[in-house]
Amino acid sequence: MTVIRGISSMATRQLLGELGAMYQKLAGVETRIESVGGVDAARRVDAGEAFDVVVLASDAIAKLQESGKVLAGSRVDLVRSGVSVAVKAGGKLPDIRTEESLKRAVLAAPTIGYSTGPSGTALVKLFERWGIADALKGKLVQAPPGVPVGSLVADGKVAIGFQQLSELIHQGGIEIVGAMPAPVEINTVFSGAICATCMQRDAARELLLFMASPPTADAKRRQGMEPA
Repeated sequence: MTVIRGISSMATRQLLGELGAMYQKLAGVETRIESVGGVDAARRVDAGEAFDVVVLASDAIAKLQESGKVLAGSRVDLVRSGVSVAVKAGGKLPDIRTEESLKRAVLAAPTIGYSTGPSGTALVKLFERWGIADALKGKLVQAPPGVPVGSLVADGKVAIGFQQLSELIHQGGIEIVGAMPAPVEINTVFSGAICATCMQRDAARELLLFMASPPTADAKRRQGMEPA
């Protein structure tokens, strides 16, 4: 049986597992995709570790293409993933329905958890744009690579957490308040690409095309994402 090996960020771990099982039934091809922190995944591909495919935020894929670590023209956009807000299960749910109410909730929280990678960077930039970065010094807690923000919320290490919905929905001990309001929503496009180290490029390309195909849309929505 053909085996496609890959690496991805944690945000797409559950989805890729589901899509991999679907593809094995359809095409008889096994996928073995390791999910780690996105920064670590990009570093390992950039270092030349042998993988067939990589699934990361689109900007990370673009950087890997620039450095020649993924094949030019092989990028396939797979999903759009939004950031949601969570608190510990049983806790009071803050009002985040508007940009102003979300800002108040952030300022009122004693600790705020956020992730590494593009969504965490975008969140910090939002706080800077709001002019509250100084007020939040000492309150921001960045989850270590590969550690879900939701787990920090569940353990009581942060009062409120911001993370991809696709990761929060699988975390116990928390309550998802909802998505960030439209004016300040943070969405990340996750893309797949063929690694320069891939020795079975046609098979890898067929896998990525399947992952972007219409029959995968329901699985993507079940995992808290939307087709790209």
